[in-house]
Amino acid sequence: MSQLHAKNAVAVILGGGQGTRLLPLTRDRSKPAVPIAGKYRLIDVPVSNCINSSIRRIYVLTQFNSESLHRHIHSTYTFDNFSQGFVRILAAQQTPSSESWFQGTADAVRQSMRFFLEDAPEYVVILSGDQLYRMDFAEVIQQHVANKADVTICTKPVDRKESYALGIMKTDEQQRIVRFVEKPGNTPVLDELRAPQYPQERYLASMGIYVFNTSVLRELLAGNEVDFGKHIIPGSIKNKNVFSYIYEGYWKDIGTLHSFWEANLGLTDVVPEFSFYDPRAPIYTDMRYLPPSKINRCDLNRCLLSEGCIVSGHRLLHSVVGIRAIIGDGTVIEHSVIMGADFYEQGEPPPGTPRIGIGKDCYIKNAIIDKNARIGDGVYLSPDGKKDGTTTDFYTVQDGVIVVPKNAVIPSGTKV
Repeated sequence: MSQLHAKNAVAVILGGGQGTRLLPLTRDRSKPAVPIAGKYRLIDVPVSNCINSSIRRIYVLTQFNSESLHRHIHSTYTFDNFSQGFVRILAAQQTPSSESWFQGTADAVRQSMRFFLEDAPEYVVILSGDQLYRMDFAEVIQQHVANKADVTICTKPVDRKESYALGIMKTDEQQRIVRFVEKPGNTPVLDELRAPQYPQERYLASMGIYVFNTSVLRELLAGNEVDFGKHIIPGSIKNKNVFSYIYEGYWKDIGTLHSFWEANLGLTDVVPEFSFYDPRAPIYTDMRYLPPSKINRCDLNRCLLSEGCIVSGHRLLHSVVGIRAIIGDGTVIEHSVIMGADFYEQGEPPPGTPRIGIGKDCYIKNAIIDKNARIGDGVYLSPDGKKDGTTTDFYTVQDGVIVVPKNAVIPSGTKV
């Protein structure tokens, strides 16, 4: 029965934000196109959750730096002619009724609504394109129907410190939401929002995942409000049946460089909180048909190693290595995310320019190395002793992580 309700739903994934807090990773790509876990992209997570939940009509709203995201979606998500499923891109555009860019999450859905309403769905599931989690949306919709809800908001129990900067919900005994406070901080207001069903101190934080009855969504978006979290959700609580779906599993909002780095390295744990190895609900991505990775000689400890790599380093510790990564003799990499490369380099680079990859005898610690970076021999990279916000052509330091941007060139012998 839950899958039947899901088949009457469409999913709308919000992928148009600028992602300024993830710079320089979002300098040349949108947030949902940022690689994660070596071989995936962030957009693969919500799309795969939809497919695994029997939601096969999926729209992705895009705006900034969207070319690589469009290319990835087109090459990855092709349904057969008989399934009636699709992943369709709705890019921001000028129309006779609107000449402006998306002004916020609600405005993006409002401007795109005429396209997905052509499918006549009963329910609209609205998702973020930059979170790491696994959820069965069919169960959420089933609870939504059972509650006779107008809106269902997925919530995550969090501790007090986590709740300061999130949208916090207060519910009654039937899980109907009666109050919402955006970023309450460590104030007396927060004490009033504590979730009483937990013996320890917990608060229900909005995950930015919503289920709307289609008629209700049309009504709520009839005005000019531009954001779900700031405008639509607080307004709907006052005069609609808004319920909470409590999610107890792993959920990570990839909003900052540190959260991105932390989420990736968490995947290398012996028993990670989030696993890509669940056969019941796989995460899909582009099939690249790469050769197996080759390890010439290297001590690897708690690492994810993607396809098509050639590793000759001395030691890799607690790190994620992306597709087509090349790591030279004697190199040590610790607590780092190496994204790899988009292609194998043919021929020799110009004199004095390192080849794509990481050279010999390097030391890299607490770093994110974006795709196609050229790092020469004997390079030392670490955020130690550097102030957050430090930015050069070679690197950025933020949240205790040093980030080498895409296509960057770091000459041999550089000590950073």
